[in-house]
Amino acid sequence: MIQHRANMDWMLKDLAESVPQTRNVVVLSSDGLRMAQYGTDTDTADRLAAACAGLQSLAGAVSAEFPHSDGKMRMVVIELDGGFFYLMAAGAGAYLAVLADEGVDAGLIGMKMRDLVARIGEHLSSPPRGEGPAA
Repeated sequence: MIQHRANMDWMLKDLAESVPQTRNVVVLSSDGLRMAQYGTDTDTADRLAAACAGLQSLAGAVSAEFPHSDGKMRMVVIELDGGFFYLMAAGAGAYLAVLADEGVDAGLIGMKMRDLVARIGEHLSSPPRGEGPAA
């Protein structure tokens, strides 16, 4: 089980508060487990993290269509009625997800996400889980 990393909360808060109209920020492992969150309740963050695992997998499959791709997803952006969804690779086995309202500055949110990942990417990593004893 991946523990909630409370020491990341202030960094996620800084991202959310520095970009007007940012709603939720979630850090998740590649297998869809919530690692940290800001601006949302635990149940919503868990659902978002699980959905993101599927999206990053889909993005990896699409990357196979590019002849020189390394198969790794960097960023997915989805525009929806009412807002935007951003998913960015954030370290080995970790991702940063952001939900924002329609009027968000898309360039600013992308830049702030990249800055956050560059500053603390190694702290956002989620090492692969080893084989444990059978329960």
